[in-house]
Amino acid sequence: MPPLSDDAIRLEPLDERFVPDFEQLAGDPEVVRFTRVPAKADSGFAATWVGRYVAGWDDGSRAGFAILSSDDEFLGLVAIVDLDLAGRQGEIGYVVAAAARGRGVAGRALRLVSGWALGALDLERVELRISSDNEPSLRVAERLGFVREGVLRSLHLKDDVRSDVAIYSLLRAELR
Repeated sequence: MPPLSDDAIRLEPLDERFVPDFEQLAGDPEVVRFTRVPAKADSGFAATWVGRYVAGWDDGSRAGFAILSSDDEFLGLVAIVDLDLAGRQGEIGYVVAAAARGRGVAGRALRLVSGWALGALDLERVELRISSDNEPSLRVAERLGFVREGVLRSLHLKDDVRSDVAIYSLLRAELR
């Protein structure tokens, strides 16, 4: 796999050294609000979270990356959270650490992993599932040319509250 990087960030496959960074992400109220991270994650949650991506690299079901700055600061993660190589499609997710928000990290990481997925992995379609209330993330998807396909109403359940999820996709032919 060639390095995935641009002039500001690089993506490194996830492994156990990123568990402390994931512990911080799991404790961030915005991450809990807009992702599938449980509101009351137990002490082993971050290790399990990272472990799923380590196993996913081995079995071809996921591809997770730490987003790092040029000086090795952990900025977040971007991942193909559900990779279907036979069906040539995948769902991408991303989380940006609080200190890195507003710096274009999500867009850069999403551009890199989408290009890799639609190019090197030979996928035909990548999809984003974004909480309908997550305006910054919705804007990232639209800026990168992802097409809004609709909203899955009342899809996500957390703490007895249901929320809507917007679906965006990018096809190989649409990649800029």
